[in-house]
Amino acid sequence: MADFNTLDGVNVAGKRVLLRADLNVPMKDGVVGDTTRIERTVPGLIELADAGAKLVVITHFGRPKGERIAEMSLKPVADALAKQLGRPVKFADDCIGAAAADVVNSLKDGEIAVLENLRYHAAEEKNDPAFVAELAKLGDIYVNDAFSCAHRAHASTEGLAHKLPAYAGRLMQAELEALGNALEAPKHPVMAIVGGAKISTKLDLLGNLVAKVDQLVIGGGMANTFLAAKGVNVGKSLCEHDLLATAREIFAKAKAANCEIVLPVDGLVAREFKAHADHTVSDINDVDADGMILDAGPKTIVDLNKRLESCETLVWNGPLGAFEIAPFDTATVSVARQAAKLTKAGKLLSVAGGGDTVAALRHADADQDFSYVSTAGGAFLEWLEGKELPGVAALRG
Repeated sequence: MADFNTLDGVNVAGKRVLLRADLNVPMKDGVVGDTTRIERTVPGLIELADAGAKLVVITHFGRPKGERIAEMSLKPVADALAKQLGRPVKFADDCIGAAAADVVNSLKDGEIAVLENLRYHAAEEKNDPAFVAELAKLGDIYVNDAFSCAHRAHASTEGLAHKLPAYAGRLMQAELEALGNALEAPKHPVMAIVGGAKISTKLDLLGNLVAKVDQLVIGGGMANTFLAAKGVNVGKSLCEHDLLATAREIFAKAKAANCEIVLPVDGLVAREFKAHADHTVSDINDVDADGMILDAGPKTIVDLNKRLESCETLVWNGPLGAFEIAPFDTATVSVARQAAKLTKAGKLLSVAGGGDTVAALRHADADQDFSYVSTAGGAFLEWLEGKELPGVAALRG
């Protein structure tokens, strides 16, 4: 696990703690639609406030591109945060300048403020040194608790770490430790499940994983490209026929790394993509020319669930089929529940995240029993790809 500075042993009493959170939540008509990111941020905020910090929360919201767009104000988010915290939250209508300074200077020990949208200033995404300096005036200590933004070298995610004493927040720490346990120093055997539509979006991910895991399970539309690369007729299934050579290269890399690539042996095959479409269970070598493989079949499910029983670590990114429409969610739901069951029993360390993965695990009612489910999208994927995340690198001691 890469070294990074944590809050352990740091005295924050009476100090202005400038904390970068990710409160970029779904919003409609001024109402937060999903409070998951807020809920996850709350324990770390309470810990710092109860330790006597003057807590200044900074975050972005949407993509205003340097303009003050009323619909992208953080005021409703600050109100939602106050509700989750169960304590008052002050709000400044800018993140720099007099408006921000007045609110920050009014804070007593243990009080919390949220500053207006960082991205109202184009200088945030440019990591402009002058903007970094203005933000730094508002804090004595910098805490990054936004792993989901750590793949961006912005002023609030990377620049501030070079201007103030910098530490990972508790949420960031939990995420880094979970990922470290899953991929950097895992207990073997390690299985990775990678699903989704296209391998073209996950080439770096697959290339990195074959060198780190013992079994790489490929599902969803991606699996069809790998099957076609082995000469299987996948009918009218989603398939990147122009990437068959690339798929063969990944097979070769996996063989050289002693990593087994696991593909479906059967599938649910339909002639149209819609919920409850007429379908058949087909051996993967007997798919009709006009058929579409929309999910892994029962034999594949049994095989995967049995394989999980002998694994120590699981990393999951992407569904095994078209989980949004029944019954093509069957494989994702079954395998997710098996992983959750084994995790709950203390037999498996399971880490999942990225895009549709969180939604798929929630759909399976399995997310609460995984060891860690990351709400980060791009940052989670770039970590799995083995890339250096600027926001994490800046926190190293």
